[in-house]
Amino acid sequence: MSYVDGFVAAVPAANREAYIEHARKTAPLFKEYGATRIAEHWGDDVPHGKQTDFYRAVAAKEDEVVVLSFVEWPSKEVRDAGWQKMMEDPRMSQDANPMPFDGARMIYGGFAAINL
Repeated sequence: MSYVDGFVAAVPAANREAYIEHARKTAPLFKEYGATRIAEHWGDDVPHGKQTDFYRAVAAKEDEVVVLSFVEWPSKEVRDAGWQKMMEDPRMSQDANPMPFDGARMIYGGFAAINL
């Protein structure tokens, strides 16, 4: 059964190209460690809600855009092993590939597939 990691982050609009470059460096690592698909999405039509919304979820500032990303894995076991290897890989370090956004405000989680 497949497994998905989902991420939502607030990225300064001025850092769009830096974010894309960061994602281009990171995507091959995910695939090297077992991911089957990586999807990156730059906020284009993200409404502000009355009670909750993506902006509040990541404490987005006025000059930031909400980004939504997914990483698909063949299973949770492959995902768990892949993440462990990625966190030990020096190519994932802040020096090698700095995040062009505040990672402390990123929200993320792992999700088991629901087969319909």
